[in-house]
Amino acid sequence: MKILVIEDNRDIAANIADYLEPRGHVLDFAATGTHGLQLALQEHYDIIVLDIMLPGLDGMALCRRLRNEGRSEVPVLMLTARDQLDDKLEGFQAGADDYLVKPFSVKELEVRLEALIKRGGLQKTQTLVVGDLHFDLRTYAATRAGRSLELNPIQRKLLELLMRNSHRVVTRAELEQHIWGDALPDNDVLRTHIYSLRNVVDKPFAQKLIHTIHGTGYRLVAEQAPA
Repeated sequence: MKILVIEDNRDIAANIADYLEPRGHVLDFAATGTHGLQLALQEHYDIIVLDIMLPGLDGMALCRRLRNEGRSEVPVLMLTARDQLDDKLEGFQAGADDYLVKPFSVKELEVRLEALIKRGGLQKTQTLVVGDLHFDLRTYAATRAGRSLELNPIQRKLLELLMRNSHRVVTRAELEQHIWGDALPDNDVLRTHIYSLRNVVDKPFAQKLIHTIHGTGYRLVAEQAPA
């Protein structure tokens, strides 16, 4: 499983990592709600472990935004010290799929995560679609008009972020952060990678999908984007 853990308690996050990573799971961590939402919207995860009491953006608000704004169906398991029925109901209403009260066993956490995925999270076809462009999030296979597209790792990352956000303009800063994190390149390497991505996605086809929004960034959309 590829798991996003949004938890500000370092000891709890470390315990989860110490148990799950040696068992073959891939984990990303965020210590604030704001950073957690950013990762949840930009990256593909099989499941999210979400604390409720978080700095910046609490878990309830994060889950609602993930469901409503991001339209994400990734399973969410909430971790919290709150054990009242009303708290649990609020979590489910916000879009959570399961609820685990602290303190908890990491063995039980793994079992619950696997059960959520078997219940439907991973079984659903997870494919991004914009016009005649399709991108499978599990295999990273991309096709356009039924034609297979050969993409390198950076092109795949750019394509996924642009397709996930086809409803808006993705800024240059977002794209650079997504690819290189804080180790940003000195020169304008992003422009080169966008050019190479266009050669694969757009050049062989009549309709252009990747649009430059001058002074802001890029948008991948089936119709002509506004300048």
